[in-house]
Amino acid sequence: MRVLLISDDLSAPDLCRRLQDEDHVVRMTCTDPALKRCYRGIVPSTRDATTGLAWVGKRGLVIFDGTGYGAWQDELRRDGYQVVGGSAGGDQLEDDRAHASRVMAAAGIPVLPEQTFDNIDAACAFATTQSGPWVVKQNGHADKALNYVGQLESGTDVADFLRRQCRGAGPVQLQRRCDGVEIGVGRYFNGHDWVGPVELNVEHKDLCTGNLGPKTWEMGTLMWFADETQPLYRATLAKLQPHLAEIGFRGDIDINCMVSADGVFPLELTARFGFPALQLQMAMTDHRWGDFLLALARGESAPFKSRAKFGVIVLVALPPFPYRGKFAQSARDTPLLFHATPTAEEWSHLHLEEVWHDRSSDSYRLATDSGFALHVSGVGTSVTAARQAANRLVDQIVLPHKYYRTDIGERFARHDAALLKQWGWL
Repeated sequence: MRVLLISDDLSAPDLCRRLQDEDHVVRMTCTDPALKRCYRGIVPSTRDATTGLAWVGKRGLVIFDGTGYGAWQDELRRDGYQVVGGSAGGDQLEDDRAHASRVMAAAGIPVLPEQTFDNIDAACAFATTQSGPWVVKQNGHADKALNYVGQLESGTDVADFLRRQCRGAGPVQLQRRCDGVEIGVGRYFNGHDWVGPVELNVEHKDLCTGNLGPKTWEMGTLMWFADETQPLYRATLAKLQPHLAEIGFRGDIDINCMVSADGVFPLELTARFGFPALQLQMAMTDHRWGDFLLALARGESAPFKSRAKFGVIVLVALPPFPYRGKFAQSARDTPLLFHATPTAEEWSHLHLEEVWHDRSSDSYRLATDSGFALHVSGVGTSVTAARQAANRLVDQIVLPHKYYRTDIGERFARHDAALLKQWGWL
């Protein structure tokens, strides 16, 4: 089967590599010129999306890995293309937090108090006059370094952060901080119904071990699967089925929640493939992903075969990540080396990101300045076993000044799982 990935940030090149391993013929196209070298020598690119669509045709599969293309996806489906990734209504759920909150509230899902501001001064006044603390967020795919979890009831720390960091960054949302255990609930949807198991995940967005440092897109994730009787799923995501059918959503959708003894409260909704969630899903399953995604595009069901109880995935990066432009070209063309040549099984747990293949030397090198190198996954019968498997493989990687979090999933296994069980959510 021919498969085309259309992307603006190349979040899913590892999926392309997996599909190639399944003997599909894969092409990709990306609108960001800064990423034009990514996956060179690994997955062929098309000149642009129009050329790619002519190549893939209506018998192939078209994959979108981000938001902003939902209306185009709906149009392509009406024209007879087989498309997976989202929909116009899905884009609105992720890119407009206020809209997502209204949809969830209408579905009977409790939501936290929140307010969206176009004016930073008005946001500062709100933070310092309304009982806090508050969490600063942006719509859509804004820089996660612009998010901040307020600490003071007075809101003065939030106001200072807004003034220093968020002017000119577009609309900001202030959401009432809720303390508890943060956990995500996700599942695939085929346009009218759910497909596959319920996914539970714990994201680790802070840069440093121990949840210290600035927010990033993601430093690592813990994941496991459950059936649809799972209480968190029934209380949140399951209630969106009628709305998702109404908007014709086809893809992966996730609600990140804060859970406490008082209940479960959504923090944000991701209406697209999650990253590195997708990489970890592939590491934890044995089914053919091309067949699974094609079934979603066609509105059909498909088997989802898990091969592990728990999975952990870790981002391995080097400076200047998570900042861009601080150290020009510091990471570009850095070679990705190993203490020992990875086995085929180990390669299935190495998820390359902004990397290219230098065929003249048969070596992998970083394709950009960002330092966003690769994710490494591990699976096991326990959280600890999955963590150890991932960290052992990270130890085999040789990258100058590499860094990563060593505690992905540790707090959950040591503390949070017991709380969730006590409260009746696990």
